[in-house]
Amino acid sequence: MLWAALPHGAWAGEAPRRVVSMNVCTDQMAMLVAGNGQLHSVSYLATDGATSALAAEAKSYVVNHGLAEEIFLMKPDLVIAGTYTTRTTVDLLKRLGFAVEEFAPEASIAEVRTNLQRMGRVLGRQQRADELVAAMDAEIARLQATKVPEVELALYYANGFTSGSGTLVADILGIAGLENLADRLGIAGTGQLPLEALVLARPDLIAIDANGERGPALAKQNFSHPAFRAVAAQHRAVQLDSRYTICGGPFTLIAASILQQAALKLDAENFDMGK
Repeated sequence: MLWAALPHGAWAGEAPRRVVSMNVCTDQMAMLVAGNGQLHSVSYLATDGATSALAAEAKSYVVNHGLAEEIFLMKPDLVIAGTYTTRTTVDLLKRLGFAVEEFAPEASIAEVRTNLQRMGRVLGRQQRADELVAAMDAEIARLQATKVPEVELALYYANGFTSGSGTLVADILGIAGLENLADRLGIAGTGQLPLEALVLARPDLIAIDANGERGPALAKQNFSHPAFRAVAAQHRAVQLDSRYTICGGPFTLIAASILQQAALKLDAENFDMGK
């Protein structure tokens, strides 16, 4: 993991000493950037391996459920939240005089860099944030330097959703050197990709959430449809853990690497078959 090898130095200056994060995305950024003992609590979602890339690390922190009363009793000198985190709790904490920093979700790798740098400033850990950004940039350079064949990939989620331009997943798809089916179909942001359109489009690869087909749920019925199973078998499904793409961070580039490796494998298989 490209972030694991980076050293955690001591924080200095007027940095907050007792920090509580109450959003799964700020949880992970804070875990990566904070100094030893600086981060006290993270949200319960940070310990869920389906949504968090740092679930194992999160278990070493006190867990919160985003409730104002529990966070009040923790007596933090800084609370970190997402812009969509429970507004009632955030507003109440502000009225009670707690310092609250809110972070918007990232829609691009550029925004991941920006939020990492801001987290560094907020926690008094700018050097650590700079190290993480530098490691990310080095990994991006490696990915972009890899020669990748022309491969079109469809991102396909529960309820038939996909990610088009202006989303973090679409951005990493570009970094991996792949073409996004959503662009050809004119889908921007998070939008519907009807099964019929997916079948007719005949993409080279289909990326599916590794957890998407598990468990009985109406939202996942599209994965059990015979037409989807036929097209997935024909056009090679790629298992992509959503924990790498729900939030932005250095771990997001793992998703880019998975997609790129799938394209390279497909190219090698086509070459062997004389296509």
